[in-house]
Amino acid sequence: MKNSIIKEKSFLFAVRIVKLYQHISENKKEFILSKQLVRSGTSIGANICEALQGASKKDFSNKMNISLKEAQETEYWLRLLHETHYLSEKEFQSLYEDSVELIKMLTAIVKTSRVNLDKPH
Repeated sequence: MKNSIIKEKSFLFAVRIVKLYQHISENKKEFILSKQLVRSGTSIGANICEALQGASKKDFSNKMNISLKEAQETEYWLRLLHETHYLSEKEFQSLYEDSVELIKMLTAIVKTSRVNLDKPH
């Protein structure tokens, strides 16, 4: 899975999250919420990379499930930063759409991996 779409999308998303964190902390002097965002937003891809190198199907499924949880948490922080006016509509909308896309992809992967775990060998 060297050319994994989810791996690439999560990496590019993480890059955008880091840049957003830099912007919010430097220009808006907000450090608490934005740090939570950068932690969860970069963790998605890190866990996907671990999953792709998983030692077993169960390990793969567990790591992808962690990535899904991190993506859902990231969506929360994006919404909170937007509603508290740290993110403009433009900044929010694109990242939010990308987080929803990652959640949908990860949900499908987790569901499929669970089905595959339940199949008899």
